[in-house]
Amino acid sequence: MFSAMASPPDTSKTIKLERYNSYLRRVNSTKLLNASSKLLFRATLLVALVLILFFTLNYPPLSDHVGGGANHVHTTHNFLSSAFYGGGVGGTAWEKQVRKSATPRRPNGMSVLVTGAAGFVGSHCSLALKKRGDGVLGLDNFNSYYDPSLKRSRQALLKKHEVFVVEGDLNDEPLLTKLFDVVPFTHILHLAAQAGVRYAMQNPQSYVSSNIAGFVNLLEVAKRANPQPSIVWASSSSVYGLNTDNPFSELHRTDQPASLYAATKKAGEEIAHTYNHIYGLSLTGLRFFTVYGPWGRPDMAYFFFTKDILQGKPINVFKTVDDKEVARDFTYIDDVVKGCLGALDTAEKSTGSGGKKKGPAQLRIYNLGNTSPVPVGKLVSILEGLLSTKAKKHVIKMPRNGDVPYTHANVTLAYKDFGYKPTTDLASGLRKFVKWYVSYYGIESRVKKEMDSGKKGSQQTDESG
Repeated sequence: MFSAMASPPDTSKTIKLERYNSYLRRVNSTKLLNASSKLLFRATLLVALVLILFFTLNYPPLSDHVGGGANHVHTTHNFLSSAFYGGGVGGTAWEKQVRKSATPRRPNGMSVLVTGAAGFVGSHCSLALKKRGDGVLGLDNFNSYYDPSLKRSRQALLKKHEVFVVEGDLNDEPLLTKLFDVVPFTHILHLAAQAGVRYAMQNPQSYVSSNIAGFVNLLEVAKRANPQPSIVWASSSSVYGLNTDNPFSELHRTDQPASLYAATKKAGEEIAHTYNHIYGLSLTGLRFFTVYGPWGRPDMAYFFFTKDILQGKPINVFKTVDDKEVARDFTYIDDVVKGCLGALDTAEKSTGSGGKKKGPAQLRIYNLGNTSPVPVGKLVSILEGLLSTKAKKHVIKMPRNGDVPYTHANVTLAYKDFGYKPTTDLASGLRKFVKWYVSYYGIESRVKKEMDSGKKGSQQTDESG
Protein backbone atom coordinates (compact mmCIF):
# COMPACT_ATOMS: atom_id res chain seq x y z
CA MET A 1 0.00 0.00 0.00
CA PHE A 2 1.18 3.44 -0.72
CA SER A 3 1.29 6.03 2.07
CA ALA A 4 -0.57 9.33 1.38
CA MET A 5 1.77 12.32 0.39
CA ALA A 6 1.10 15.88 1.81
CA SER A 7 0.43 18.65 -0.74
CA PRO A 8 3.19 21.38 -0.87
CA PRO A 9 2.09 24.87 0.28
CA ASP A 10 1.11 27.29 -2.44
CA THR A 11 3.91 29.94 -2.53
CA SER A 12 3.03 31.54 -5.82
CA LYS A 13 1.17 34.39 -4.13
CA THR A 14 4.10 35.09 -1.79
CA ILE A 15 6.59 35.20 -4.67
CA LYS A 16 4.38 37.53 -6.65
CA LEU A 17 4.02 39.79 -3.63
CA GLU A 18 7.80 39.93 -3.13
CA ARG A 19 8.35 40.70 -6.81
CA TYR A 20 5.78 43.48 -6.62
CA ASN A 21 7.39 44.95 -3.52
CA SER A 22 10.82 44.78 -5.19
CA TYR A 23 9.40 46.57 -8.21
CA LEU A 24 8.00 49.32 -6.01
CA ARG A 25 11.36 49.75 -4.28
CA ARG A 26 13.12 50.10 -7.64
CA VAL A 27 10.58 52.63 -8.85
CA ASN A 28 10.91 54.68 -5.67
CA SER A 29 14.71 54.52 -5.80
CA THR A 30 14.66 55.70 -9.41
CA LYS A 31 12.36 58.58 -8.54
CA LEU A 32 14.57 59.56 -5.60
CA LEU A 33 17.70 59.37 -7.77
CA ASN A 34 16.11 61.48 -10.47
CA ALA A 35 15.01 64.05 -7.94
CA SER A 36 18.49 64.17 -6.39
CA SER A 37 20.12 64.50 -9.80
CA LYS A 38 17.87 67.40 -10.72
CA LEU A 39 18.60 69.12 -7.42
CA LEU A 40 22.37 68.61 -7.83
CA PHE A 41 22.23 69.87 -11.43
CA ARG A 42 20.35 73.01 -10.40
CA ALA A 43 22.76 73.67 -7.53
CA THR A 44 25.78 73.20 -9.83
CA LEU A 45 24.24 75.49 -12.44
CA LEU A 46 23.61 78.15 -9.81
CA VAL A 47 27.21 77.98 -8.52
CA ALA A 48 28.52 78.16 -12.10
CA LEU A 49 26.40 81.25 -12.84
CA VAL A 50 27.64 82.93 -9.65
CA LEU A 51 31.28 82.20 -10.57
CA ILE A 52 30.79 83.44 -14.14
CA LEU A 53 29.25 86.66 -12.82
CA PHE A 54 32.10 87.09 -10.32
CA PHE A 55 34.87 86.71 -12.91
CA THR A 56 33.01 88.82 -15.47
CA LEU A 57 32.83 91.71 -13.03
CA ASN A 58 36.41 91.40 -11.78
CA TYR A 59 38.51 90.36 -14.79
CA PRO A 60 38.85 91.45 -18.41
CA PRO A 61 38.70 88.83 -21.15
CA LEU A 62 42.04 87.14 -21.70
CA SER A 63 44.00 88.33 -24.71
CA ASP A 64 44.29 86.12 -27.75
CA HIS A 65 48.04 86.43 -27.40
CA VAL A 66 48.57 84.74 -24.08
CA GLY A 67 52.18 83.71 -23.60
CA GLY A 68 53.63 80.32 -22.70
CA GLY A 69 52.64 77.88 -20.04
CA ALA A 70 54.41 79.73 -17.24
CA ASN A 71 52.30 82.83 -17.82
CA HIS A 72 49.13 80.74 -17.90
CA VAL A 73 49.95 79.18 -14.55
CA HIS A 74 50.78 82.61 -13.14
CA THR A 75 47.45 84.04 -14.30
CA THR A 76 45.46 81.08 -12.97
CA HIS A 77 47.16 81.43 -9.60
CA ASN A 78 46.17 85.10 -9.44
CA PHE A 79 42.56 84.32 -10.36
CA LEU A 80 42.31 81.72 -7.57
CA SER A 81 43.98 83.91 -4.99
CA SER A 82 41.57 86.74 -5.88
CA ALA A 83 38.54 84.48 -5.59
CA PHE A 84 39.46 83.27 -2.11
CA TYR A 85 41.25 86.27 -0.62
CA GLY A 86 39.98 89.27 -2.62
CA GLY A 87 43.43 90.89 -2.93
CA GLY A 88 45.02 89.27 -5.96
CA VAL A 89 45.50 90.64 -9.44
CA GLY A 90 42.18 91.89 -10.80
CA GLY A 91 40.27 91.98 -7.51
CA THR A 92 38.51 95.11 -6.31
CA ALA A 93 41.00 95.68 -3.47
CA TRP A 94 43.89 95.29 -5.92
CA GLU A 95 42.33 97.73 -8.40
CA LYS A 96 41.84 100.26 -5.62
CA GLN A 97 45.55 100.05 -4.72
CA VAL A 98 46.56 100.40 -8.37
CA ARG A 99 44.38 103.47 -8.96
CA LYS A 100 45.42 105.17 -5.72
CA SER A 101 49.12 104.72 -6.44
CA ALA A 102 48.83 105.87 -10.07
CA THR A 103 46.72 108.98 -9.40
CA PRO A 104 48.74 112.25 -9.47
CA ARG A 105 48.39 114.69 -6.58
CA ARG A 106 49.56 117.82 -8.42
CA PRO A 107 47.66 119.69 -11.14
CA ASN A 108 48.52 118.32 -14.60
CA GLY A 109 50.65 115.65 -12.96
CA MET A 110 51.68 112.55 -14.85
CA SER A 111 50.47 109.01 -14.30
CA VAL A 112 53.58 106.87 -14.80
CA LEU A 113 54.01 103.11 -15.07
CA VAL A 114 57.56 102.40 -13.87
CA THR A 115 58.81 98.95 -14.89
CA GLY A 116 61.67 97.57 -12.82
CA ALA A 117 60.41 99.72 -9.94
CA ALA A 118 62.06 97.55 -7.28
CA GLY A 119 65.38 97.88 -9.09
CA PHE A 120 68.15 100.38 -8.42
CA VAL A 121 67.27 103.19 -10.85
CA GLY A 122 63.57 102.33 -10.85
CA SER A 123 63.11 102.74 -7.10
CA HIS A 124 64.92 106.09 -7.05
CA CYS A 125 62.90 107.42 -10.00
CA SER A 126 59.63 106.19 -8.48
CA LEU A 127 60.35 108.04 -5.23
CA ALA A 128 61.34 111.24 -7.05
CA LEU A 129 58.18 111.21 -9.19
CA LYS A 130 55.94 110.51 -6.19
CA LYS A 131 57.55 113.21 -4.08
CA ARG A 132 56.81 115.88 -6.66
CA GLY A 133 53.16 114.82 -6.93
CA ASP A 134 53.02 112.50 -9.92
CA GLY A 135 51.10 109.23 -9.88
CA VAL A 136 53.39 106.19 -9.91
CA LEU A 137 52.60 102.50 -10.32
CA GLY A 138 55.50 100.05 -10.17
CA LEU A 139 55.93 96.70 -11.90
CA ASP A 140 58.68 94.21 -11.05
CA ASN A 141 59.18 90.44 -11.28
CA PHE A 142 61.66 90.30 -8.35
CA ASN A 143 63.91 87.82 -10.14
CA SER A 144 66.95 86.30 -8.47
CA TYR A 145 69.70 87.73 -10.71
CA TYR A 146 70.91 89.33 -7.49
CA ASP A 147 69.65 89.06 -3.90
CA PRO A 148 65.84 89.55 -4.06
CA SER A 149 65.79 90.68 -0.42
CA LEU A 150 67.39 93.97 -1.52
CA LYS A 151 64.56 94.43 -4.03
CA ARG A 152 62.02 93.65 -1.31
CA SER A 153 63.62 96.29 0.91
CA ARG A 154 63.29 98.84 -1.90
CA GLN A 155 59.66 97.75 -2.32
CA ALA A 156 59.07 98.37 1.40
CA LEU A 157 60.58 101.85 1.05
CA LEU A 158 58.30 102.58 -1.90
CA LYS A 159 55.27 101.33 0.02
CA LYS A 160 56.15 103.71 2.85
CA HIS A 161 55.88 106.52 0.29
CA GLU A 162 52.59 105.14 -1.08
CA VAL A 163 53.99 103.64 -4.27
CA PHE A 164 52.39 100.28 -5.03
CA VAL A 165 54.54 97.73 -6.88
CA VAL A 166 52.68 95.04 -8.82
CA GLU A 167 54.57 91.76 -8.89
CA GLY A 168 54.53 90.54 -12.48
CA ASP A 169 56.52 89.97 -15.63
CA LEU A 170 56.78 92.03 -18.82
CA ASN A 171 55.85 88.95 -20.83
CA ASP A 172 52.54 88.54 -18.98
CA GLU A 173 50.34 90.27 -21.56
CA PRO A 174 47.02 89.75 -19.72
CA LEU A 175 48.51 91.48 -16.67
CA LEU A 176 49.79 94.45 -18.69
CA THR A 177 46.47 94.73 -20.49
CA LYS A 178 44.66 94.73 -17.13
CA LEU A 179 46.89 97.53 -15.81
CA PHE A 180 46.09 99.69 -18.83
CA ASP A 181 42.38 98.89 -18.43
CA VAL A 182 42.49 100.14 -14.85
CA VAL A 183 44.76 103.18 -15.36
CA PRO A 184 45.03 105.55 -18.37
CA PHE A 185 48.81 106.01 -18.06
CA THR A 186 50.20 109.20 -19.57
CA HIS A 187 53.81 107.93 -19.46
CA ILE A 188 55.85 104.76 -19.14
CA LEU A 189 59.32 104.79 -17.61
CA HIS A 190 60.63 101.42 -18.78
CA LEU A 191 63.63 100.43 -16.68
CA ALA A 192 63.04 96.68 -16.33
CA ALA A 193 65.77 94.65 -18.03
CA GLN A 194 68.16 91.78 -17.60
CA ALA A 195 71.31 93.63 -16.64
CA GLY A 196 74.97 92.65 -16.49
CA VAL A 197 77.51 92.05 -19.24
CA ARG A 198 79.14 88.85 -17.92
CA TYR A 199 75.98 87.01 -16.86
CA ALA A 200 74.96 86.82 -20.53
CA MET A 201 77.58 84.12 -20.99
CA GLN A 202 75.78 81.96 -18.39
CA ASN A 203 72.13 82.66 -19.19
CA PRO A 204 71.75 84.21 -22.66
CA GLN A 205 68.05 83.39 -22.97
CA SER A 206 67.17 85.65 -20.03
CA TYR A 207 68.45 88.66 -22.01
CA VAL A 208 66.36 87.82 -25.06
CA SER A 209 63.27 87.17 -22.93
CA SER A 210 63.48 90.42 -20.95
CA ASN A 211 65.31 92.96 -23.11
CA ILE A 212 63.72 92.03 -26.44
CA ALA A 213 60.54 89.95 -25.98
CA GLY A 214 59.50 91.85 -22.83
CA PHE A 215 60.09 95.22 -24.49
CA VAL A 216 58.06 94.20 -27.55
CA ASN A 217 55.22 92.97 -25.34
CA LEU A 218 55.14 96.29 -23.49
CA LEU A 219 55.10 98.22 -26.78
CA GLU A 220 52.32 96.01 -28.13
CA VAL A 221 50.11 96.84 -25.15
CA ALA A 222 51.07 100.54 -25.27
CA LYS A 223 50.27 100.88 -28.98
CA ARG A 224 46.70 99.61 -28.40
CA ALA A 225 46.07 101.99 -25.50
CA ASN A 226 43.84 104.99 -25.99
CA PRO A 227 45.40 107.41 -25.38
CA GLN A 228 48.84 106.00 -26.11
CA PRO A 229 51.40 106.85 -23.41
CA SER A 230 54.74 108.54 -24.03
CA ILE A 231 57.61 106.16 -23.30
CA VAL A 232 61.05 106.79 -21.82
CA TRP A 233 63.21 103.68 -21.58
CA ALA A 234 66.67 102.58 -20.53
CA SER A 235 69.19 101.71 -23.19
CA SER A 236 72.87 101.45 -22.23
CA SER A 237 76.29 102.90 -22.94
CA SER A 238 77.21 99.30 -23.83
CA VAL A 239 75.72 99.87 -27.29
CA TYR A 240 78.90 101.78 -28.24
CA GLY A 241 80.70 98.44 -28.09
CA LEU A 242 84.03 98.46 -29.91
CA ASN A 243 83.76 102.15 -30.82
CA THR A 244 87.04 103.91 -29.93
CA ASP A 245 85.99 107.52 -30.57
CA ASN A 246 85.81 109.44 -27.30
CA PRO A 247 83.80 110.92 -25.75
CA PHE A 248 80.90 108.77 -26.94
CA SER A 249 78.33 110.77 -28.89
CA GLU A 250 74.80 109.79 -29.86
CA LEU A 251 75.96 110.24 -33.47
CA HIS A 252 78.68 107.59 -33.19
CA ARG A 253 78.26 104.11 -34.68
CA THR A 254 76.66 101.46 -32.48
CA ASP A 255 76.77 98.48 -34.80
CA GLN A 256 79.68 96.67 -33.11
CA PRO A 257 78.35 95.35 -29.75
CA ALA A 258 80.93 93.58 -27.61
CA SER A 259 78.43 91.52 -25.57
CA LEU A 260 75.02 89.91 -25.85
CA TYR A 261 73.71 92.41 -23.32
CA ALA A 262 74.85 95.26 -25.58
CA ALA A 263 73.32 93.53 -28.60
CA THR A 264 69.92 93.22 -26.91
CA LYS A 265 70.02 96.88 -25.91
CA LYS A 266 70.92 97.89 -29.46
CA ALA A 267 68.07 95.69 -30.71
CA GLY A 268 65.79 97.59 -28.35
CA GLU A 269 66.76 100.87 -29.98
CA GLU A 270 65.91 99.48 -33.42
CA ILE A 271 62.61 98.05 -32.14
CA ALA A 272 61.76 101.45 -30.65
CA HIS A 273 62.37 103.06 -34.05
CA THR A 274 60.00 100.56 -35.66
CA TYR A 275 57.12 101.15 -33.23
CA ASN A 276 57.62 104.89 -33.48
CA HIS A 277 57.50 104.74 -37.28
CA ILE A 278 54.53 102.38 -37.65
CA TYR A 279 52.34 103.13 -34.63
CA GLY A 280 53.17 106.72 -33.65
CA LEU A 281 54.56 105.94 -30.19
CA SER A 282 56.63 108.73 -28.64
CA LEU A 283 59.88 107.06 -27.55
CA THR A 284 62.99 108.37 -25.76
CA GLY A 285 65.98 106.09 -25.10
CA LEU A 286 68.53 106.84 -22.37
CA ARG A 287 72.03 105.39 -22.53
CA PHE A 288 73.16 105.08 -18.91
CA PHE A 289 76.87 105.20 -18.02
CA THR A 290 77.85 103.06 -14.96
CA VAL A 291 75.25 104.27 -12.47
CA TYR A 292 76.22 103.98 -8.78
CA GLY A 293 74.97 105.07 -5.37
CA PRO A 294 72.85 104.02 -2.35
CA TRP A 295 70.52 101.06 -2.90
CA GLY A 296 72.73 100.02 -5.83
CA ARG A 297 73.21 96.69 -7.55
CA PRO A 298 75.43 94.09 -5.82
CA ASP A 299 76.85 92.94 -9.18
CA MET A 300 78.52 96.32 -9.80
CA ALA A 301 82.24 96.74 -9.06
CA TYR A 302 81.93 99.56 -6.49
CA PHE A 303 79.41 97.44 -4.54
CA PHE A 304 81.29 94.14 -4.39
CA PHE A 305 84.63 95.94 -3.96
CA THR A 306 83.18 97.49 -0.78
CA LYS A 307 81.95 94.11 0.44
CA ASP A 308 85.22 92.29 -0.29
CA ILE A 309 87.46 95.01 1.17
CA LEU A 310 85.50 94.94 4.44
CA GLN A 311 85.70 91.12 4.53
CA GLY A 312 89.45 91.13 3.79
CA LYS A 313 89.00 89.32 0.49
CA PRO A 314 91.16 90.08 -2.58
CA ILE A 315 89.61 92.10 -5.42
CA ASN A 316 90.41 91.83 -9.12
CA VAL A 317 91.48 95.09 -10.73
CA PHE A 318 91.60 94.85 -14.51
CA LYS A 319 94.10 96.38 -16.89
CA THR A 320 93.95 96.37 -20.66
CA VAL A 321 96.08 94.04 -22.79
CA ASP A 322 98.48 96.94 -23.40
CA ASP A 323 98.75 97.53 -19.61
CA LYS A 324 96.52 100.61 -19.45
CA GLU A 325 94.07 101.28 -16.64
CA VAL A 326 90.40 100.59 -17.20
CA ALA A 327 88.32 103.74 -16.72
CA ARG A 328 84.59 104.32 -16.34
CA ASP A 329 82.29 107.33 -16.55
CA PHE A 330 80.77 106.69 -13.10
CA THR A 331 77.41 108.50 -12.84
CA TYR A 332 75.75 109.14 -9.49
CA ILE A 333 72.16 107.98 -9.12
CA ASP A 334 70.71 111.43 -8.32
CA ASP A 335 72.12 112.81 -11.58
CA VAL A 336 70.57 109.93 -13.52
CA VAL A 337 67.21 110.47 -11.82
CA LYS A 338 67.25 114.12 -12.86
CA GLY A 339 67.96 113.01 -16.41
CA CYS A 340 65.09 110.49 -16.39
CA LEU A 341 62.62 113.06 -15.07
CA GLY A 342 63.88 115.64 -17.57
CA ALA A 343 63.25 113.19 -20.40
CA LEU A 344 59.74 112.46 -19.10
CA ASP A 345 58.94 116.17 -18.73
CA THR A 346 59.99 116.95 -22.32
CA ALA A 347 58.46 113.86 -23.94
CA GLU A 348 55.85 114.78 -26.51
CA LYS A 349 52.55 112.93 -26.75
CA SER A 350 52.26 109.82 -28.88
CA THR A 351 50.31 110.39 -32.08
CA GLY A 352 48.60 107.03 -32.50
CA SER A 353 45.29 105.74 -31.21
CA GLY A 354 44.08 102.17 -30.92
CA GLY A 355 47.15 100.87 -32.76
CA LYS A 356 46.93 103.31 -35.69
CA LYS A 357 49.39 106.15 -36.33
CA LYS A 358 47.90 109.56 -37.03
CA GLY A 359 51.09 111.57 -37.54
CA PRO A 360 54.87 111.69 -36.97
CA ALA A 361 55.91 111.06 -33.36
CA GLN A 362 58.92 112.05 -31.29
CA LEU A 363 61.93 109.70 -31.30
CA ARG A 364 65.02 110.59 -29.23
CA ILE A 365 68.18 109.02 -27.81
CA TYR A 366 70.45 110.54 -25.13
CA ASN A 367 73.60 109.80 -23.17
CA LEU A 368 73.28 110.12 -19.39
CA GLY A 369 76.82 110.07 -18.01
CA ASN A 370 79.14 112.06 -15.75
CA THR A 371 81.51 113.29 -18.53
CA SER A 372 84.56 112.57 -16.34
CA PRO A 373 86.00 109.03 -16.69
CA VAL A 374 87.80 107.76 -13.57
CA PRO A 375 90.33 104.89 -13.52
CA VAL A 376 89.11 101.90 -11.55
CA GLY A 377 92.30 102.13 -9.48
CA LYS A 378 91.19 105.56 -8.23
CA LEU A 379 87.78 104.13 -7.34
CA VAL A 380 89.53 101.55 -5.17
CA SER A 381 91.69 104.21 -3.51
CA ILE A 382 88.64 106.26 -2.58
CA LEU A 383 86.94 103.21 -1.09
CA GLU A 384 90.10 102.35 0.88
CA GLY A 385 90.02 105.80 2.45
CA LEU A 386 86.30 105.68 3.25
CA LEU A 387 86.53 102.18 4.73
CA SER A 388 89.88 102.79 6.51
CA THR A 389 91.01 99.45 5.09
CA LYS A 390 93.67 98.59 2.54
CA ALA A 391 92.39 96.53 -0.36
CA LYS A 392 94.08 93.29 -1.35
CA LYS A 393 94.38 94.05 -5.06
CA HIS A 394 94.89 91.38 -7.67
CA VAL A 395 95.80 93.14 -10.92
CA ILE A 396 94.98 91.06 -13.98
CA LYS A 397 94.51 91.51 -17.72
CA MET A 398 90.94 92.13 -18.82
CA PRO A 399 89.41 88.94 -20.22
CA ARG A 400 87.25 88.82 -23.33
CA ASN A 401 83.94 88.84 -21.47
CA GLY A 402 82.17 91.71 -23.19
CA ASP A 403 83.50 94.53 -21.01
CA VAL A 404 85.00 97.54 -22.73
CA PRO A 405 88.10 99.23 -21.25
CA TYR A 406 86.99 102.86 -21.42
CA THR A 407 83.70 104.79 -21.36
CA HIS A 408 83.28 108.55 -21.63
CA ALA A 409 79.94 110.27 -22.22
CA ASN A 410 79.22 113.36 -24.25
CA VAL A 411 75.99 114.76 -22.75
CA THR A 412 75.72 117.96 -24.79
CA LEU A 413 72.44 116.89 -26.39
CA ALA A 414 70.76 116.02 -23.09
CA TYR A 415 71.90 119.36 -21.63
CA LYS A 416 70.54 121.23 -24.63
CA ASP A 417 67.15 119.49 -24.67
CA PHE A 418 66.29 119.21 -20.95
CA GLY A 419 69.12 120.79 -18.97
CA TYR A 420 70.87 117.59 -17.92
CA LYS A 421 74.04 118.46 -15.99
CA PRO A 422 75.76 115.96 -13.65
CA THR A 423 76.94 117.59 -10.42
CA THR A 424 78.24 114.75 -8.22
CA ASP A 425 81.92 113.78 -8.29
CA LEU A 426 82.98 110.20 -7.55
CA ALA A 427 84.38 110.87 -4.07
CA SER A 428 81.17 112.55 -2.90
CA GLY A 429 78.97 109.89 -4.44
CA LEU A 430 80.95 107.01 -2.96
CA ARG A 431 80.82 108.63 0.49
CA LYS A 432 77.01 108.58 0.28
CA PHE A 433 77.03 105.00 -0.96
CA VAL A 434 79.31 103.75 1.83
CA LYS A 435 77.22 105.55 4.45
CA TRP A 436 74.13 103.75 3.14
CA TYR A 437 75.98 100.42 2.84
CA VAL A 438 77.21 100.27 6.44
CA SER A 439 73.78 101.35 7.70
CA TYR A 440 71.83 98.85 5.58
CA TYR A 441 74.10 95.91 6.40
CA GLY A 442 74.62 96.90 10.05
CA ILE A 443 78.40 97.39 9.88
CA GLU A 444 79.80 99.46 12.76
CA SER A 445 83.16 100.60 14.21
CA ARG A 446 85.80 102.15 11.98
CA VAL A 447 83.57 102.73 8.99
CA LYS A 448 80.98 104.78 10.86
CA LYS A 449 83.73 106.78 12.56
CA GLU A 450 85.33 107.56 9.20
CA MET A 451 81.99 108.56 7.73
CA ASP A 452 81.14 110.86 10.63
CA SER A 453 84.49 112.63 10.30
CA GLY A 454 83.90 113.22 6.58
CA LYS A 455 82.86 116.34 4.83
CA LYS A 456 80.06 118.11 6.69
CA GLY A 457 77.04 119.36 4.92
CA SER A 458 76.98 116.77 2.15
CA GLN A 459 73.27 116.18 1.92
CA GLN A 460 72.14 112.62 1.48
CA THR A 461 68.92 112.16 -0.46
CA ASP A 462 65.85 111.10 1.47
CA GLU A 463 66.17 107.49 2.60
CA SER A 464 66.85 106.21 -0.91
CA GLY A 465 70.17 108.02 -1.30
